Amino acid sequence: MSNSRQHDDLLFAPELTDVPASQPVHAAWKVLVVDDEPSVHEITALALKNFEFDGRQIGFLHAYSGMEARALLDAHPDIALALVDVVMEHEHAGLDLVRHIRETLKNHLVRIVLRTGQPGQAPERNVIRDYDINDYKEKVELTAQKLYSTVFTSLRSYRDLAALDANRRGLEHVIRASGAIFRISDLGSFINGVLEQMVALLYLGKNSIYLECDTVAVENQMNRIAVVASTGCYAGHVGKNPDECLDAECLELVREVLRNKRSMLRKNTYIGYFQPRPGREDVVLVNSTRALTTDDEKLIELFLHNVSIAYENALLRDDIEGTQRDMVYMLGEAIETRSHETGQHVRRVAEYCRLIARGIGLSEREAEILHTAAPLHDFGKIGIPDHILHKPGKLNEEEWTIMKSHARLGEEMLSRSGREILQAGAILAGQHHERWDGTGYPKGLKGEDIHIFGRIGSVADVFDALAGRRSYKEPWSIERIMAYFEQEKGKQFDPRLVEWVQANQSAMVGVLWAFPDDATLVQTIVQQALTH
Repeated sequence: MSNSRQHDDLLFAPELTDVPASQPVHAAWKVLVVDDEPSVHEITALALKNFEFDGRQIGFLHAYSGMEARALLDAHPDIALALVDVVMEHEHAGLDLVRHIRETLKNHLVRIVLRTGQPGQAPERNVIRDYDINDYKEKVELTAQKLYSTVFTSLRSYRDLAALDANRRGLEHVIRASGAIFRISDLGSFINGVLEQMVALLYLGKNSIYLECDTVAVENQMNRIAVVASTGCYAGHVGKNPDECLDAECLELVREVLRNKRSMLRKNTYIGYFQPRPGREDVVLVNSTRALTTDDEKLIELFLHNVSIAYENALLRDDIEGTQRDMVYMLGEAIETRSHETGQHVRRVAEYCRLIARGIGLSEREAEILHTAAPLHDFGKIGIPDHILHKPGKLNEEEWTIMKSHARLGEEMLSRSGREILQAGAILAGQHHERWDGTGYPKGLKGEDIHIFGRIGSVADVFDALAGRRSYKEPWSIERIMAYFEQEKGKQFDPRLVEWVQANQSAMVGVLWAFPDDATLVQTIVQQALTH
């Protein structure tokens, strides 16, 4: 800019004479001043010394060239207003900066006010027509009052546009949240997912917590409230009593909501109450770094209302799936008891199956299906006569043929249902006696023609049979079991599964420890595993 420009082009009211100290204000509106004359920066800051809009002051960023301004815009994408001189290092430096902001950075939120002391070099009509600016001012007309008005209206425009953009992104979050939440099958993950999506939806700080309690416990014994999901500073407190992780003020708010059975908003804290079903009360507490508005409250309540419907369905589904798992276990245990096997056998086989499935890379969903269906692997034994099933000695050829038919019978009976769990049970029942080399029964399937569920079930069933005590044998040592699996690798068993079991002996033995038939036996096996 030419040195002939007069510094008093900016005509401010005489009472504004003190140059303010630096103003790095928390949550201040970021205003970028771009001008090659230091005095313009000083006078601008002086004129806006006591400026405040919407409870926030101004935090100035200073650039003395277009290039410096670009660096600041890259580092501060949330700049609300840019006051840009047209002529700096060259005649159109300011206009080039405007194009960079709008076209390169794709920043259409920041408000841009062009200021020029040489209007003939950048005619107002041409600039307004060709550039996406929000105001054009000649410096001689920018009195203190007009500058104040320009900044005020620019920040108000930025605030409103930012709110619209946040609402748009919020709607996108809602759409994504719905899909993400409804895909979650685990109830605990569902609740945590709701919290995370709600925090993202509101652009809040990540201090939120989800509490669950039953009515009786709340009314009679506050310490029975339990944290079931959490984020932010409350993360890691799942399962704890809120007394252990909430401060006294938040705890009292939770108690008040439970007493009054309605939601409330207190400055930076929203405490939501809803009852997904009789006898169950839920409280959502959200702490924000900013004061929550009534619009925030309405948005949270709308979101939680919709989620509570899904949550109720999730609870119902969880009950149904839990009942289904219990029924499968009881049925499996009844069959094992009939064949004089221990009921813990089916639980261990189920745990082995899940361990191996996850270990070799099957999805969590596949592993859970296999885990739930595993107790049905010997379902066909229900059709085997007692005199064969309970025969203490070796079976003759005819009896062995009948005994082997349990695999086919189990598959046929279970496959009559189209339910996912029972279909998986049919695969396990029908294929867990097939062999990798094709010499198994009932179909003589070979290699990967055997479903992965069948191959995993075979390894799990044999491992537990060898490790346990039976009427016809004593338990094998872990060393002997591993030797057998090595011998049968590529013959009876899928080599990949054998290698995983060999590399994860402690995990397999851990299942024996968790579901023991005989505590002394388990201690012996564990000691052997530790030794080897």
